[in-house]
Amino acid sequence: MVETVSATNRSAGISYQDLLATDSRTVPDHLSDESPLTQGPSRIPTSVYFSPEFHDLEVEKLWSRVWQLACHEDELVDVGDYVVYDIAHLSYLLVRTGEASNDIQAYRNSCLHRGRKLREQPGKRAVNIRCSFHGWSWKLNGELNEIPCEWDFPDVEPKNCSLPEALVERYGGFVFINPDISAEPLRDFLGDFDEHQTTLPLERRYKAVHVAKVVRCNWKVCQEAFMESYHVVATHPTLMESLGDANSQYDAYGNYSRAISPAEVTSPHLAAATEWEPDPGGRLYTRFRHPITGHIYERSGFNRVEVTDLEGHVSVFDAHGMWIEGELTHADPHLCLWIGGEQLPKFEDVPIPPTERSNFAEQRSRLAERKRRELSSLMGDAVGDLNVDSICDAELIDAIFFSVFPNWHPWGCLNPIQYRFRPNGDNPDECIFECMLFLPSPLSEERPPPAAVQWLAADDDWTLAPQLGMLAKVFNQDLYNLPQVQHGLKNLARNHVVFAQYQETKLRHFHLLLQRQLGIDYEEILRQ
Repeated sequence: MVETVSATNRSAGISYQDLLATDSRTVPDHLSDESPLTQGPSRIPTSVYFSPEFHDLEVEKLWSRVWQLACHEDELVDVGDYVVYDIAHLSYLLVRTGEASNDIQAYRNSCLHRGRKLREQPGKRAVNIRCSFHGWSWKLNGELNEIPCEWDFPDVEPKNCSLPEALVERYGGFVFINPDISAEPLRDFLGDFDEHQTTLPLERRYKAVHVAKVVRCNWKVCQEAFMESYHVVATHPTLMESLGDANSQYDAYGNYSRAISPAEVTSPHLAAATEWEPDPGGRLYTRFRHPITGHIYERSGFNRVEVTDLEGHVSVFDAHGMWIEGELTHADPHLCLWIGGEQLPKFEDVPIPPTERSNFAEQRSRLAERKRRELSSLMGDAVGDLNVDSICDAELIDAIFFSVFPNWHPWGCLNPIQYRFRPNGDNPDECIFECMLFLPSPLSEERPPPAAVQWLAADDDWTLAPQLGMLAKVFNQDLYNLPQVQHGLKNLARNHVVFAQYQETKLRHFHLLLQRQLGIDYEEILRQ
């Protein structure tokens, strides 16, 4: 691995702002903006990732007091439609109560009689909210509707039995809730986030894909894996030829942060590495040359990978990089998983996209032009007043990914990806990771219905959700690490982990906001 120090907030090589200067179109101001986080504490107590007490503190002071994404308004189209939003042991029932756009209310999802959950699944056009245990029911507006054998509850006053509510506000077609009824307005909380959503506003999109997976790690461990590109060099070798990972730009704002990783730019870690000749037999999922070692990884069947070294010797490994036979006894487990693990449909002959280690501007412009054609074809009558030809290269091809505190991660510009991370009940060692894809919505027709959630269990492979495309394979590499991170955090001889000052800007920014929200100081915890 090559270390490329440049004495700046990036590795040696072209900076992102320098790349923007080569763009074939006018670049919007929000991309030219830089807002680096000042240097500061980077030690994070390991206990925040597994302590039941810390989890309880998050429930009390985070999940009970912060704005959080609950659902999309397309899931609440008709009066009586409802969605269940669970966070830790808390549960909220979001209901469309009227025809107006803001007629959405959120209630504590518990019967006031004996506490049974009022609903477990989403539903359509309910006329009331009736408990399935004893039949107590409420009107859609939360007022008590009926108590069977009401004569037997002399101490119950109907006017005092409305369902407890949370604040509800909408943003960009999304529905947010805050259990703290004294909280600041959502718009104030988001600040100037709107300024980054100008090319294709969020309300111009619909939910085309929604996959949720249980992951055996803390929700913060999981989301932190998707807040930086520092891990690409070790976890995603298939991306190194076409992603400027260590030259990403990181920015921190009020309650959100941003990272931008340039496409069609070779990783700085390859700057002094051999530029291998193209492999004529190369295939994206079945035969791939490791960009650093030059070794060729080839699928020879499920869970079996042949690795050919530079001398032509062939060694065999399983999909987790475990040695089976041959002179080479160690292999990249992430590339073994990519090649020898579960695969997507029609994976055998997918070619490797051509890349070069020079002429970045030309490569970026060429890819952007292809994306413009694809976008025009995809959007059709959804284009409206959007001039596709004027969209800059960077917005079309770069990985621009935001993190909105505490757990919503929408990608920027035209990228459809959005993530959400939640604790899985009250188990601090598990979480729910959701990936949603929001595509441009037609303007002259009814909006397509929102995709239902496909659930994956902890041991399910991401390729069971082929609608995610290549993301499913990338996620398998990411999640190969995370249970081991959760285990390793409990095994550290010291009581903290350390974040990079720049490349892990988003992680540091998140933890600064978390400490403020919880009213704690990590340094004090570490001194105890």
